[in-house]
Amino acid sequence: MVNPSMAALGNNRSTIRELFEYGNQRAAVVGRENVFDFSLGNPNVPAPDEVRQAILAEAAGDPVALHGYTSAQGAADVRQTLADDLNRRFGTAYTGDSLYLTVGAAAALSCAFKALACQGDEFVVLAPYFPEYLMFIESGAGAKAVIVPPSVEDFQINPDALEQRLSAHTKAVVINSPNNPSGAVYSEQTMRRLAELLQSKEKEYGHPIYLISDEPYRELVFDGVQVPFVPNYYDDTIVCYSYSKSLSLPGERIGYVLVPPQAADSAELYAAVCGAGRALGYVCAPSLFQRIAARCTGLTGDLAVYKTNRDLLFDGLTAMGYRCVKPAGAFYLFPQTLEPDDRAFCERAKKYDLLVVPGTDFGASGHMRISYCVATETIRRALPLFEKLAEEYR
Repeated sequence: MVNPSMAALGNNRSTIRELFEYGNQRAAVVGRENVFDFSLGNPNVPAPDEVRQAILAEAAGDPVALHGYTSAQGAADVRQTLADDLNRRFGTAYTGDSLYLTVGAAAALSCAFKALACQGDEFVVLAPYFPEYLMFIESGAGAKAVIVPPSVEDFQINPDALEQRLSAHTKAVVINSPNNPSGAVYSEQTMRRLAELLQSKEKEYGHPIYLISDEPYRELVFDGVQVPFVPNYYDDTIVCYSYSKSLSLPGERIGYVLVPPQAADSAELYAAVCGAGRALGYVCAPSLFQRIAARCTGLTGDLAVYKTNRDLLFDGLTAMGYRCVKPAGAFYLFPQTLEPDDRAFCERAKKYDLLVVPGTDFGASGHMRISYCVATETIRRALPLFEKLAEEYR
């Protein structure tokens, strides 16, 4: 007999993936250009040209080294290059031995949860959140996810709501800034208050409470907004990163776990991350793109495209009466739906071939996620349809 819980997961794709497949089916009927698919966070901005140049440069080298295994945790010179870049940008003093290269952010998070989870542990997740966190924590690591409801006024962290959900069983708190789905960037004030709260609770409970910072959108910010580098505010931080969004390389699956040396039990924690990678089968991230990441780390695609899309969509929807917190980063808009039942609203949107994701999937009912990493012309053509949808509620 197979594992029934795994079979259930395999047979029931996420709402996001289901919408994506529905869009493919509709495209075959009405034409791809007439389906306005805002479901997936799949970057439409091309990778920086430096990526292509790096691929060509690596391809001119030794083909055996190019495609061969690296060390399980990633090539030593690549890890050191990435550490040097972090040190330059954030004033840190990491070495390559603080980094474990992974198959994207999903593997980074899965390794972090697996490395930490012991029987009875809880991981506190702040809504709105990426839905797969719950899969990684509960089905992957065998721990319990505890949800903090969202602060829908600004999508910053509500310290009182968070404190109510912390307990002696809390192993870690999971944050994501810039946030998927809200686009919110946690302010420096938010980070300082979070650090003070967790430091206080560490003393009260007598054990570390780790902060797992999921950062695939770190560089995707607008209007001069600065993203606080979390380990500089809280020692017991684990950073999970991916180059999928910054370099527009989602299909290449390359990222890392950063275990800063100042984190509690850092040597043992790093060993546990390595062990989790071994247990989960994630040893040796794709070797070619390890080296591409080293050559291109810190670069981004053309963020002006995302800013144009954000402004066009935000201004257009709010003028129609949709209520929305303006995102400071990532490439998502998270407006309130025009009826309390967000699933019903998103189902109604399909009538206009508008594919948007219910906020309930992200722990924030009464909202919808619109992924605006699409062609700008797609947004222009979709706005009249959002207007028609809004007219149904007037």
